Amino acid sequence: MKATIERAILLRCLSHAQSVVERRNTIPILSNVLLEASGDGMVKIMATDLDLQVMESVAAVSVETPGAITVSAHLLFDIARKLPDGSQVSLETADNRMTVRAGRSRFSLPTLPRDDFPMIVEGDLPTSFAIPAQTLSELIDRTRFAISTEETRYYLNGIFLHVAEEDSPVLKAAATDGHRLARFTLPRPDGAEGMPDVIIPRKAVGELRKLLEEAQDENIRIDLSSGKIRFSLGGESGIVLTSKLIDGTFPDYSRVIPTGNDKLLKLDPKSFYQGVDRVATIATEKTRAVKMGLENDKVTLSVTSPDNGTAAEEVPADYSAESFEIGFNANYLKDILAQIDGDTVELHLADPAAPTLIRQDDKSPALYVLMPMRV
Repeated sequence: MKATIERAILLRCLSHAQSVVERRNTIPILSNVLLEASGDGMVKIMATDLDLQVMESVAAVSVETPGAITVSAHLLFDIARKLPDGSQVSLETADNRMTVRAGRSRFSLPTLPRDDFPMIVEGDLPTSFAIPAQTLSELIDRTRFAISTEETRYYLNGIFLHVAEEDSPVLKAAATDGHRLARFTLPRPDGAEGMPDVIIPRKAVGELRKLLEEAQDENIRIDLSSGKIRFSLGGESGIVLTSKLIDGTFPDYSRVIPTGNDKLLKLDPKSFYQGVDRVATIATEKTRAVKMGLENDKVTLSVTSPDNGTAAEEVPADYSAESFEIGFNANYLKDILAQIDGDTVELHLADPAAPTLIRQDDKSPALYVLMPMRV
């Protein structure tokens, strides 16, 4: 194989590929990226960790000899990163080595044959639809912070995507770690009817979100079955991200969304966030709870720490129900408030032990449920 690629293009592709590759691998070939140059002047770059695979096709400056080889992903990325701006990078293979040339630099790297490189077999992906990149980005941002990191409840280690029939057909994304729940709803895209319920793993969600940064004005094509999902960005010569799905059953989260919470608290999310952040300064790992004292038109935030003393702050609010106190994990509360873009956030409360519903307003596509803490 012999091909020449613009450094900027090679660097961008390798940055996508190397973040899929795990740093520590027991199987040497999984540390490598597959480079495949074809006679039509295209170079395909591919990486996998056996659960997630990214493939990108780019136009080369020239392909003198078509062929394919695998080489260390992180090493080639680091080399490309340090090469001068605007340079052209020549990649040539011979005798189980790859020679990388750019300007006056020359590297010779060990390679492994392409035949050993594993591919994710997609099989049939019967459901196919498209979502604008910006909508998909928002869906991820509004839900992924609530994904569980607890390995024992592996079925919570991703975003649950499913369709539902309400007043009109919708597509819903949900994530929960048992302490909080985030849900995002959008109109069901054409082609998504009858799709299976799927759980997209945390790593796939993270890699997809990074790729969406570069594709904000386009539509993302999604093809899926009950076991695999494929995201196609940028048409024919774009990026294809394929992931296995989590094989498990997501709990019926609709049961924890409260419907009868009758105490309504309205605040400015920014000043509320800042108030929680300030009083939580003295909180320790053991006392992450912030106590909210609800009174007529104000909320008193307070934290008591046996080691660091106490803190309190009053935040103006729109509240006219009976006074009571409730406690929340300060970090969880801040995570949710950070997702509210408007000037008002609504907290629908019942009592100090019941889950609280949080949303911007009743028309907002995002909805959050937070379990209280004892304080």
